[in-house]
Amino acid sequence: MTSRQPLFLTLLLFCIGAALAVLPAATDTMPLDEVRAGMRGTGVTVFQGMERSEFSAEIIGVLENSVGVRRNLILARLEGGPLAVSGVIQGMSGSPVYIDGRLIGAVSYSMGSFPKETIAGITPIEEMLSDDTGPALRRPSVAASLALPLASDILTTLLPDRLARPGPFASRPNDVSATGLSPVDGAALGVQLRPIATPIVMTGFTDAAMAYIAPLFRSGGMVPVIGGALSAQALPDGPLQAGDAVGVSLVRGDLSMAGTGTVTLVDEGRVHAFGHPFYNLGAAGFPMTRAFIHGVLPSQAISSKISAVGDVLGTIDQDRATGISGRHGPGPRMVPVHVSLDSPDRDKTDTFDFEVVADDFFTPLLTYNAMLNTLFTHSRQIGASTYVVSGEATLVGRPPVRFEEMFSGDSATVLAALYIAGPLTALINNGFEAVTVESVDMSIAAHDDVRTARLDRVWIDDPRPRPGRTIPLRIAARTRRGEELTRTVMIDVPANARGRLQVVVADGITLAQQERQESGGDMQATDLGQLIEAMNTARRNNRLYVQLRRPDAGAVMGGRRMASLPPSVLDVLGTDRSGRGFTPLRTAIVGEWSVPLDHVISGSRVLTIDLDHP
Repeated sequence: MTSRQPLFLTLLLFCIGAALAVLPAATDTMPLDEVRAGMRGTGVTVFQGMERSEFSAEIIGVLENSVGVRRNLILARLEGGPLAVSGVIQGMSGSPVYIDGRLIGAVSYSMGSFPKETIAGITPIEEMLSDDTGPALRRPSVAASLALPLASDILTTLLPDRLARPGPFASRPNDVSATGLSPVDGAALGVQLRPIATPIVMTGFTDAAMAYIAPLFRSGGMVPVIGGALSAQALPDGPLQAGDAVGVSLVRGDLSMAGTGTVTLVDEGRVHAFGHPFYNLGAAGFPMTRAFIHGVLPSQAISSKISAVGDVLGTIDQDRATGISGRHGPGPRMVPVHVSLDSPDRDKTDTFDFEVVADDFFTPLLTYNAMLNTLFTHSRQIGASTYVVSGEATLVGRPPVRFEEMFSGDSATVLAALYIAGPLTALINNGFEAVTVESVDMSIAAHDDVRTARLDRVWIDDPRPRPGRTIPLRIAARTRRGEELTRTVMIDVPANARGRLQVVVADGITLAQQERQESGGDMQATDLGQLIEAMNTARRNNRLYVQLRRPDAGAVMGGRRMASLPPSVLDVLGTDRSGRGFTPLRTAIVGEWSVPLDHVISGSRVLTIDLDHP
């Protein structure tokens, strides 16, 4: 052996030791059947900043829910740190608990508001790991059944249903069996314990917007809170560790929204957290971030961590009943949204750029939240407003969906935000084929006054209209200030027209409702292309529509209007049992014209033209 060989071996051993020192040791876990009442363990979470702190946990017993998927919950009494004052804290979800250095699970359930003791439910780690290895199922979306033609009365009601309220560990006392405590106590606790609410940290949102947004999330066990900025805080670049605060990002950019909790385990590249679902989506795609804890806000009702989130560290790709999980690395695809808010009355233009999660449920909901906040930045200093909305949603492999609408009055802010979310909801959950929203680009003109008008009267100047002629139709509307608006529409009467014709003049919502009623709701899109076309040609609030109609036998069949059908064809269609829907029609539309206005218009009138008069 040369003199250099001992030095070489020493350096080699040193390098190997250094490498092993930076590799995290595998975490030893304790099976549920070894957990006993009376055991004492140690939990880890962040109460302040990024420093992981310990608390103690005394095991009370184990609950088993025997209904549906068999689930277990370890009951523990928590002590230490601020817990004596705060009780179980929102944001603790996922905090790991160890007994003799072995991980038993994640703090995940609490007794709800105004608890007398700091009793928590701990999701067993073996159930969290078992769920993560199951098939990546996805909660199915529910397609909205949209009767055509569309107008804002439908498009502003399509926001996804409110978040489903998380249920207790067990629905009925008889479903619970207990180990380590009496059956009566176990049954009582089983129906009281619910998943710890998830703080939704919101940055850049106005108080007015928060008042509308908060109820949507509270129903789903999520509590919106105002978050701080991270400009003065330096977050470490390394991977997350058990006990660290973790963020699940929903909106990023000029606005920020993220759920926060605690990491339970990092095992073979997988990050496990929460111990209960975020929204139980199954397969998911949320940006995973580190979180900074500004402090704990104690409350007799229920306390909460005040957090802020940092840059994306990876992707949360599973959202299961027993927790969320994901991997370090690149974040998921997001949907970029650009908004230009022009306020001509104030000579001011604001632009907002943010990204929302690409998800069937959350994309429309989060876009609504962000748009609502954007509009409230204009309207918070005044009362009623007027918004002229235009823009488009770019789709992959499909024509864009165009937005064009006007809202005015006390509810204009909310309706404008709902209108943008409505088409996104219908598109993503269309029931025909998968849709990928590439981006959303909106331009909004905001006015400080109310611009509404009502249709006053309509008349025809030609006293003797004849087939083949073009006749002037006069329209007069009156604004809320009493000003008269007049328009003239030149109506072409077909050369082969005979008898009496109807001239229908109506606002977009009224006309669409009449047409849907006439068709019995059977006019519906039968494929994605037809749905996109229906959205792009939807009746608008700031237009009057003129229809020239004649008596004629027709029908709505297979989602389409068919006019001038012989009686024999109507008989055959009426006996069709294919399930396509059949509704007879008594009139046919000979011609249609639209009259744009710079006001939201309402009202309808009907005139009769007699072409057979002497």
